[in-house]
Amino acid sequence: MMKDTYDKWTFPKGHVEKGEDLEETAARETLEELGLEEIKFYEELGKIDIWFRDRFIKKGRLIHKDIHYFLFETPAGARLFPDPEEHALDAVWVPMSKVLSRSSYEDMKPIVEKAIKIVGKLRRR
Repeated sequence: MMKDTYDKWTFPKGHVEKGEDLEETAARETLEELGLEEIKFYEELGKIDIWFRDRFIKKGRLIHKDIHYFLFETPAGARLFPDPEEHALDAVWVPMSKVLSRSSYEDMKPIVEKAIKIVGKLRRR
C-alpha cells in the first residue's frame, strides 16, 4: 500500500497516456509510484468512480474520476521505493489479513475484498 498526498493509505493510480490501455496504465503507474522493477498481471478488479477536490492542477475544483484497479504480483522479496514526485509519500507491504483495515478509502472496500478473495484462491493452488 502507499500513502498518498492526502495522507491516506491506498493503491497506485494515475492518468492514461496516449497509446496505453487501462492495464498498461495501471502497470506503469504501479511501477513508477512504488519504485518496483517487475510486476505480473493477474486480473482486473473493477472500477470505482469518485468526486474529489483537486489540489494540484485544477486548484480546488471538483473533479470526477473513474478509477480502474488491477491485481498484480511482484517477485518474492521485491522492495518498495515510493516516489514523492509521483505522489507516493510512503509505501509498505501489508499482510492480506490487514489490508482491508489499513485502506483509508471506504469506496475501495469492494475492490480490496475482491483482491483478497482472488489471492486466497491463488494460494490454495
